[in-house]
Parts: sequence; C-alpha cells; structure tokens
Amino acid sequence: MSSRIEQIIEEIEEYVESCKYQPLSTTKIVVNKEELEELLRELRLKTPDEIKRYQKIISNKDAILADAQSKADSIIAEAKAKAQEMVEQSEVMQAAYAQANETINNANQQAQGILDAATNDANSIRLGAISYTDDMLANLSEIMTNTLNDAGEKYNSFIGALTNCYNIVNQNRSELSPQVASADEQEASAEDLTEAAPEISFDEEE
Repeated sequence: MSSRIEQIIEEIEEYVESCKYQPLSTTKIVVNKEELEELLRELRLKTPDEIKRYQKIISNKDAILADAQSKADSIIAEAKAKAQEMVEQSEVMQAAYAQANETINNANQQAQGILDAATNDANSIRLGAISYTDDMLANLSEIMTNTLNDAGEKYNSFIGALTNCYNIVNQNRSELSPQVASADEQEASAEDLTEAAPEISFDEEE
C-alpha cells in the first residue's frame, strides 16, 4: 500500500505531464500556479509525518536485536542446563563433557545465527527507509527546482519586454527632438518679424 506522499508525487507528475507546452517550445510548459501550489502545500504537510514513520521503523532495529538476544540467551541457558544434567548423570565423564561441549557449541552457533539474521533484517529495514526518504526528498527537490526555474524565466521575459518598451519610447523621443527644435525656431522668427515691422499711420486731412 503506497503512502499519501507517494500519491501526491504521482499526482504532481501526472499534472506536469498534462500541462500544455508554451508556444514554439517543446520543453517549457504552462502551469496553473494555484493547482501546483496546493499539491506542494499538501506535500509539505505530509512530509514530516512520513519521515517520522520511517524513523519509527528504523528505531525498531533495537527491539529486533533485543528480542534476538533474548532468544539466543534462552537457547544457551537451556543448552548449559542440558549439558550439566548430562555430565551429572553420565557414567563416562569424558564422553559427557565432550557431548556437553558440542551441545554448547551448537547452541552458540544457533544464537549467533539468530543475531546475525536479526542484524541483517534491522539494517535492511533501516537502509530501505533511508533510501525511500532520500528518493522522496530528491523528487521534491526536482519539482521545486523546475518551479523556481520557470518563475525565473517568466521574470526575465517580463524584464526583457519592459526594456524593449523603454528603448522604443526613448528612440521615439530622440526622433521627435529635431522636429520640436525646428518648430520652436520657426515660432521665434515669426515673433521677430512682427516686432520689426514699421508702424504706418494716416493723418486726417483738415
């Protein structure tokens, strides 16, 4: 059974696959910001719980080893008791000691085998949990990187468009500057001619 965080990552992947490409591009896509942010918000909320769950699995390693140690100690104690009983009851002490030692050795081997198996199981669980958590965080990091790159590209595109508009305005002003100066000169010349014209008066005949 997959966890909710795996489902969210699958939903994000499916959403990214369903997005349309930007015009004239085969790599850039158009995303719905609110939809993607909602998925990322739920992923952010679920991530701590998932990590805690796998930390709990890792912590079970001590319990597994303790149970294995208890079983091993029980086997050794039982083997020693049997060996002691055999020594006490046997008429041939040497044979009894040899058999007792063999029993104890077998018990030690069984106990060591249980401990080794338990240690391997615990380490496998721990490594599996760590690997899964790392994969999950790697997927999250990749999604966040793509989101940041996309936002940066949109910002750069906006700045480029604004810069083009600014350059066009300045160019238009530059083109208009000579015409504005010429109009001012013509207006000044007309005023000078008006001031220089002689005044003509007509006297009434007496």
